[in-house]
Amino acid sequence: MAKAQQINPEGARWLQVLGVSMPLCLSYVPIGVACGILLHAAGMNFLLTFLVSVMVFSGGAQFILASLLMLDAPISSIFMTLFFLELRYALLGSSLSKYMQNESQRFVWLFSVSMNDENYAVNYLKFATDKNWTPKDALMVEHYSLLSWAGGNMVGGLIGSAVHIDLEIVDFALTALFLYMIVMQVRNHLSLLISLVSAVLAVIFLSLTKSTLGIIIATLIASFIGFMIENTVRQRSDHPDDAWIMRKLFRPASSRDTISDRQEKDREAEVKAELKAELKDSLKKDAAESDPAKKDADQDATNEDSESETVAAKQESKKSSGDK
Repeated sequence: MAKAQQINPEGARWLQVLGVSMPLCLSYVPIGVACGILLHAAGMNFLLTFLVSVMVFSGGAQFILASLLMLDAPISSIFMTLFFLELRYALLGSSLSKYMQNESQRFVWLFSVSMNDENYAVNYLKFATDKNWTPKDALMVEHYSLLSWAGGNMVGGLIGSAVHIDLEIVDFALTALFLYMIVMQVRNHLSLLISLVSAVLAVIFLSLTKSTLGIIIATLIASFIGFMIENTVRQRSDHPDDAWIMRKLFRPASSRDTISDRQEKDREAEVKAELKAELKDSLKKDAAESDPAKKDADQDATNEDSESETVAAKQESKKSSGDK
């Protein structure tokens, strides 16, 4: 904290946000340089590399773009592949929409075109854990990451002619990238099943179409199958999350719980605490209500005993007077 105050004594917000996004920006530089070199090897000049880094702003998409260009894939296949790959941002953006309700359409548009996986993760975590985090702070994170990524791409584009890269490793790098994405997204038996189905369908349709269009067809069919299975289970089962197909798989401790999972657990803990507090209050009220009744019963018993003693005394006095 003392070092932070020395670096930013006036507490400038842009410096605070820069400190939050600095790990992301530093990690983007080497990857951005490698991506720029690959784009240069795929035939792009410095200007095209810069435009792609700013307009696409997605490491996975840009690596795939370089690979498809090297394979002389048709423009339609490149467009459709990138479109379905980047379609996930519609889901990512929807989870942040509740924080953008008071912002203008221009701000939302600017925020949307600057979002990618990494700065989304940073902003979602800050929105969930920091009450002082604002949409403007989130936009600054996106712009910082965009500048570092574009800078790395431009450096890679400039030195691409002087650096020799064995392009055979590109196919392995893309395979490793997609394997990582699949592993991180497989959370239950259904997602694992659909991953296997899509792999089998991709092989079949690649053999039939002889082009990357088969991958798109396999993706659409597998997605439709997954949607139908999940929809059927949720309609016919009283407890769909307990069904085998929807049951969660074992995951490493580092990726087992997402922010949403932790928030749900926190809400459940709060509900349990509230129920316990209500139960304690009800028990106290019952005890308070039962104590006066007990006191009244004891008082009635005492009164009855005193009355019986008075009657006995009167009877004894009458007997004594008769004897006399």
